[in-house]
Amino acid sequence: MNNIKEQQREELHKAIWNIANGLRGSVDGWDFKQYVLGMMFYRYISEHLTNYINKQQRGAGEDNFDYANFSDEEAIAAKSEIVSAIGYFILPSQLFCNIRKNAAQDENLNETLEGVFKAIENSANGTRSEEDFKGLFDDLDVNSKKLGNSVSQRNERLVKLIDGIGDMRLGNYEDNTIDAFGDAYEYLMGMYAGNAGKSGGEYFTPQEVSELLTRLATLGKTEVNKVYDPACGSGSLLLKSAKILGKENIRKGFYGQEINLTTYNLCRINMFLHGINFNRFDIKNDDTLIHPIHEDDEPFEVIVSNPPYSIKWKGDDDPTLINDPRFSPAGVLAPKSKADMAFIMHSLSWLATNGVASIVCFPGIMYRGGAEKKIRKYLIDNNFIDCIIQLPGNLFFGTSIATCIMVLKKSKKDNNVLFIDASREFIKVTNNNKLTEENIANIVKAFEDRETVKHFTYLAKHDEIEENEYNLSVSTYVEPEDTREKIDIKKLNADIKEIVAREDVLRKEIDKIVAEIKADNE
Repeated sequence: MNNIKEQQREELHKAIWNIANGLRGSVDGWDFKQYVLGMMFYRYISEHLTNYINKQQRGAGEDNFDYANFSDEEAIAAKSEIVSAIGYFILPSQLFCNIRKNAAQDENLNETLEGVFKAIENSANGTRSEEDFKGLFDDLDVNSKKLGNSVSQRNERLVKLIDGIGDMRLGNYEDNTIDAFGDAYEYLMGMYAGNAGKSGGEYFTPQEVSELLTRLATLGKTEVNKVYDPACGSGSLLLKSAKILGKENIRKGFYGQEINLTTYNLCRINMFLHGINFNRFDIKNDDTLIHPIHEDDEPFEVIVSNPPYSIKWKGDDDPTLINDPRFSPAGVLAPKSKADMAFIMHSLSWLATNGVASIVCFPGIMYRGGAEKKIRKYLIDNNFIDCIIQLPGNLFFGTSIATCIMVLKKSKKDNNVLFIDASREFIKVTNNNKLTEENIANIVKAFEDRETVKHFTYLAKHDEIEENEYNLSVSTYVEPEDTREKIDIKKLNADIKEIVAREDVLRKEIDKIVAEIKADNE
């Protein structure tokens, strides 16, 4: 089974790579990714709707019914019922498969597609799913000069894109469509995050890091009320919890907020691509620290996040923030030039009493002084920090920084903090380091066992942390193993003595030979 899965995955990746080569030189990097993901999304929702209707009709006795061959006039009668069930509506003539049939002959393909995308978004207007579909196709600009300078050039490339997406072997929706679409999405994210420079890490958390964060936050749980990410990016962390616990075991759904509009759209698309229905997620677009949108939905039992590192925020420039119930308990705001601790305080505030938050952190917040030290003191003195994990460097696209993970809990069983040095838990893959399943298992087991293991973990008491002036760097508590070769001084001295003695003998022998040569020459 695994071999078949890997073979299917390889074929899928090859198909994406071929599309990339076909459009190379016109649409690059992140822009290309937007076109592929947008067109994949269009194909996905077309097939999802078709399969939903076909299943209903065939179940009612129409064995050969196919919505793709249905007339628009007859289909429109069922629009409100369909939107109520799956959140959107597409006319049969506007389905991906039918647009593809005529794409090469359609001189106005760009206008056709633009009309289709607007119609899909507008189909949700005035319904519960309106916010989830609004603007989803904004980044798929079919009139962009990036596709070509003339309409004919743009349409030619759109045909290539549609055919490439249409040729992908994604299988039957009921069997494996979600996995296939989801895997294609993650492949594209990885493919372009790796070439996107610094910005890549802001949009994409590698799957292995997502896996570790989520397993830490869900350890011992079989179901949770809600999952939340205050800086959700493309949604990979939210979706990882669905994979680990099962979608049905996250009872009230997935919540996230993202400041970047493009990434916000990607996140919503990603939810759909992974089979999360519109009524099971609530993703918002705004600045979480200044305009948090999910106050009515908190607390959250699982919070997983990889917030942006050391970004600027209003901080004490906004006098109202010190009275914000998320930040006021610490008595001080995170520095204006480094918002890291603001994300941590926000997450703690919205964490359920029985919840766990696992957050990727910039290492500087573990030891810097000033306001950050005061916030660390608040977190430690109130026993909210459960564990600090030092990760290997070079795990994230676009940065070689060795980040940390902070695990927060509101109901700890002891007053200690576990420190884990996982800096050597990796394998090297091309230019990046990667966590293997074994590495992840080792870290999670150490987190679960909560014991001191020489050179790997240390369970520190509150007093020890206080003595270290609330420094939370793992290296302060876990002594690294000295892997240098150990030298026996006595043996070394004996060896040196023997070498000196040999040199003395050799010198005498050389002097003797030189004297004999001189005597012969005289």
